[in-house]
Amino acid sequence: MDPIYVTGHRNPDTDSIVAAMAYAALRNAVGDREYEAACLGHVSDETQIVLDRFGFQPPKRITDMYTQVRDLDYDTPPFLSPAVTVDRGWLLLQEYRNISSIPVVNEDGTLFGLLSRDDVANYHMAVAEVGKLDTVPLFNLLSVLDGKILNEAGENTDTVAGEVIIALPQNREGLLNFNENSIVLCGDQPEMIQKALRANVSCVVVCQAEITEALRKLPTNSCIIATPYDAYRAARRIFQSTPVGRICRTVEPVSFHLENRVDEVREQVLKYRYPCYPILDENEKVVGVLTRYHLLRPRRKRVVLVDHNEAAQSVPGLEEAEILEIIDHHRLADIQTGNPIYVRNEPVGSTNTIIASMFQDKGILPSEKMAGMMAAAILSDTVMFKSPTCTAQDVRTAERMARIANVSLEELGREIFSSATGNRTAEELLYADYKEFHIAGHDFAVAQITCVDSPKMLERKEEFLPLMQKLLRDRGFSVVILMLTDVLLEGTQLIYVGDAETVRQAFNAEPKGNTVFLPHIMSRKKQIIPMLSALWG
Repeated sequence: MDPIYVTGHRNPDTDSIVAAMAYAALRNAVGDREYEAACLGHVSDETQIVLDRFGFQPPKRITDMYTQVRDLDYDTPPFLSPAVTVDRGWLLLQEYRNISSIPVVNEDGTLFGLLSRDDVANYHMAVAEVGKLDTVPLFNLLSVLDGKILNEAGENTDTVAGEVIIALPQNREGLLNFNENSIVLCGDQPEMIQKALRANVSCVVVCQAEITEALRKLPTNSCIIATPYDAYRAARRIFQSTPVGRICRTVEPVSFHLENRVDEVREQVLKYRYPCYPILDENEKVVGVLTRYHLLRPRRKRVVLVDHNEAAQSVPGLEEAEILEIIDHHRLADIQTGNPIYVRNEPVGSTNTIIASMFQDKGILPSEKMAGMMAAAILSDTVMFKSPTCTAQDVRTAERMARIANVSLEELGREIFSSATGNRTAEELLYADYKEFHIAGHDFAVAQITCVDSPKMLERKEEFLPLMQKLLRDRGFSVVILMLTDVLLEGTQLIYVGDAETVRQAFNAEPKGNTVFLPHIMSRKKQIIPMLSALWG
């Protein structure tokens, strides 16, 4: 069963990461085992502190939701070694009639070539004209003929080659010319066999007959093989002893990798129009074959979105995925779905508050460690209950999770915010909790750093400004804002680049030197974004 990824937004914060982990744990607890938590970016120092505090590993990181070759129901037939006989290759092609070509692989599993029915047919037409067998291992010949070696010279023979001759009746033996490059097929014809052995032909194939001990011990370099087939069938089967590596297509076969996007694969399939394409893994080993029919109805990746419902904040390729659910506490944005889905959006301060109530709805108590993480996530997203987004439900839920985990909310909050900034670079801090928005024709970005020492962080303004200017220029934003939200001061030092008039009018404050202090402003979602939305209509 393919996984259903539960993922938060890009540049995930603690609430986003923990919400994904908690919801996946809830669904798995009720028997839906395919749910798997994922994240879209680097795990912040704050989140890592929470994970380490309660003994969890970060969730799997995914980069996109584009439909890939690995999502297709491609065929996985047995693969052939280049040394395998044409006979066995043909049997496999007959067994898998829905597959036009079978991969031929090297000993390490990498691609050697492709064997198709056309390759086998073309080979047989070519040898029918020439009637000569190129050098093949004796083992191959014994295999296709169900043969048995009858003399000492045969035991010392490793390869066989030559013109294939079906011996005529004895009264016309004068028409036959044997030499060392002949493979002679005969029946119960002692004189013919003796003549061939004395000519030291490459091989004598005795069809549906036995030979005397004297003939077996006759001094010769010829290999004698007995076969249960008649001369006509034996002649045909001899040519099937050729290794498939000699006849398969090896000249730059077009192949695809598991991670290739399906839309790119379609373009290649339309360009080359081959009936079949090998599929390789990240180690260049063959894992299957692809035909154009596999591209008709690809399986889409499945995803549950938590802590966001805006395309710009979600995983790249979301438009190709199947969204199953959305659990969020932000404004409704622009994500569209092809089918009705379950959406739970509540006006609370943390997504984990919603998921905790879903645990309650299912009658399941989260584990102590999971409850501790959920309490920490609520503290983080509500800025220790000082954010205007915080509700009484957030406080009650955090207190309940703390009791389950047997932790102190005050100590936990202090541990989170006192270590949030650490010794990180300006770029790491800027992108730790960074979001882009599009409102009323305006594109802009707002990053937020929650701390207990905003004056100290403000001293690093000259490090932040060049990074923000580059963002403004490269992305064509109207404004780029960095919020230094101080838990102790209960306000935000706002650094900005871009249109100063936008900042002046939106926040009714007079900026100075790309900076302005906004008392009682703690929330990007409930204060900063609504103020800008009101300004731009």
